[in-house]
Amino acid sequence: MVRFDLDRRFLHGGDYNPDQWLDYPEILQKDIQLMKQANINTVTLGVFAWSALEPREGEYHFDWLDDIFDQVAAFDGNVILATPSGGRPQWLSQHYPEVNRTDALGQKHVHGFRHNHCYSSPIYRAKVQEINRKLAERYGKHPALSMWHVSNEYSGECFCDYCQENWRKWLKKKYGSLEAINQAWLMSFWGSTYSDWRQVLPPSPLGEHKVHGMDLDWKRFVTDMTIDFYQAEIEPLREITPDVPVTTNFMAEGQANHDFIPLEGIDYGKFSKYVDIVSWDSYPDWNNNYETIAETAMKSAYVHDQYWSLKQQPFLVMESTPSVVNWDQFNKSKRPGVHILSSMQQIAHGSDSTLYFQWRQSRGNSEKFHGAVVGHDGSTNNRVFREVAEYGRRLAKLNEIKGTIKKTKVAILFDWESNWALKRGGGFGRPTRRYPQTLQEHYAVFWENDIPVDIITVDQDFSKYDLLIAPMLYLMTEATMDKLQAYTTNGGTLISSYFTGMVNETDLLYLGGLPKKLQELFGIDVLELDTLYEDEHNMITFQDKEFATKDYSAILSVKDAEILGNYQQEFYAGTPAVVGKKFGNGQTYYLAARTAIDFLREFYQGIIETLGLKNPLVKNGSPAVSIQIRYDKNDSYIFLMNFSETEQTIELNQALTDVENQGEIPAQLTLKPYEVRIGKI
Repeated sequence: MVRFDLDRRFLHGGDYNPDQWLDYPEILQKDIQLMKQANINTVTLGVFAWSALEPREGEYHFDWLDDIFDQVAAFDGNVILATPSGGRPQWLSQHYPEVNRTDALGQKHVHGFRHNHCYSSPIYRAKVQEINRKLAERYGKHPALSMWHVSNEYSGECFCDYCQENWRKWLKKKYGSLEAINQAWLMSFWGSTYSDWRQVLPPSPLGEHKVHGMDLDWKRFVTDMTIDFYQAEIEPLREITPDVPVTTNFMAEGQANHDFIPLEGIDYGKFSKYVDIVSWDSYPDWNNNYETIAETAMKSAYVHDQYWSLKQQPFLVMESTPSVVNWDQFNKSKRPGVHILSSMQQIAHGSDSTLYFQWRQSRGNSEKFHGAVVGHDGSTNNRVFREVAEYGRRLAKLNEIKGTIKKTKVAILFDWESNWALKRGGGFGRPTRRYPQTLQEHYAVFWENDIPVDIITVDQDFSKYDLLIAPMLYLMTEATMDKLQAYTTNGGTLISSYFTGMVNETDLLYLGGLPKKLQELFGIDVLELDTLYEDEHNMITFQDKEFATKDYSAILSVKDAEILGNYQQEFYAGTPAVVGKKFGNGQTYYLAARTAIDFLREFYQGIIETLGLKNPLVKNGSPAVSIQIRYDKNDSYIFLMNFSETEQTIELNQALTDVENQGEIPAQLTLKPYEVRIGKI
């Protein structure tokens, strides 16, 4: 059987919804020709097509999808076929209301919107498997089928009777007894001790919603049930098409407070173990009015690197926009050149695709103004269409880079469970905890210096990295403490900070100050954590310079660490704010206060030099120019990207061969605004 080789070329295309245009055959016919003109080689089909495939229960209409499959195959295109569980048909909700979610107030929802199924419903699981089996049987051997896209953007939770029963089963498996739950969640607080399993309900505004260990376990349960539903979905796919890779699209969230971070509701570190290829939907807020485009690019790069790091292999961008989104308060078009720049950034950080939502702009409803390759005018002279076509032309010249890897010596440690616990807990400053955003501030120093970084989970291998940055790891198990000690003993350099190691895996405080293993590791104890108002600052000294603090200041007592910086104000003036300690063959540092990036730049500069982390290719760089490298066995592929509106001159330690035209990229070169050059050595 002929099957698409995933290593042959970069995927370029995206969501195509011919089911929205079945009454317009002339548009469907034109689409295929336009795809060729736009240098599209991949389409994602069927994401929300269940009602078109099965308009009435047991009545299947596949002819329209057959035609699209064949037409895509005719121009040597690839189909990523979605399972349609993200948008079930009306008849299913009508005939089987149990498939609709129940919210935390006990209200059963009616049909509406999308991604609102109950993941425990036996009927919904059976119906999903039924339609998925039909799809696998019909298209499993089609030469255009390259991948399964399972459902779409899994999210949300359900509180129905089925889910409550599964919740109790999950707890019984984890804890074994009510007594163990009572201890883990400290149910003696407010006299809420359980005496009967029927009393154990999900957290809800109608009942228990202040039990932090319960909330943490509920989020773990939601992740596990989502994965369980996904595994049920893919059973027919694995059975009938075992050689076709399977993915589901992860998400990032942003815009509110000007953030852009991976979705926090599901533990993607855990979920990633069950997909063949990580894929995600990338929608940074390009050309906004609150930060430079370089700052937006840094945030985007961070998320790319986090999704690369989950499996340490190339990922896919399953969705992006060639122009605008439609959900912000203000929806700004990308400036000319930014589409190619931002898409090349995807490739530079490890993506093997640039895929869009969507191919053709919808005519109505909630996403009718969301950007697409083909706009409402249907014109090939549209600026967006021309830029997509130009990007596709350039991307086709980079096929030798497909499947190449990244090499990193620096990792940042992120833990979904710790983030959940920190956000849920009381005390401190509610709007200023900002765990993933603080990690991005550390990441920014390395991005500015063109030093690649992985963002890893506590379950991954630490030993391959020279530097491990792990601030604000609020929830920490004894096993993680042991891993950090082993990493440093064997020669690693470890960075930690305030908020670290405060609670255990059930969100209960460690007693006796900082846990003993961490006291040994950093040579300190933490006496107090002071919360600062948003306009309040202390000062610290470091390397004979002064830096302002913000948000948090931990007050330390030093056991056997070296004091590297002190506080200058408040009742803890003169006490240590930055300490370091030799531990085994390695080195640890503890940053007691949150600072602006000016301190982080100064702090990491010495570590970069000591550990030899500087990018050996770069002689004189620019914070606005990102230089990223992908590797195969013989060659290094260098992406030079100007994330600014002005010309930028950089100097490399050697000239490069231009991958696109085989000419020379000189060692000293000037990049035009938004320009991208790709070279190799």
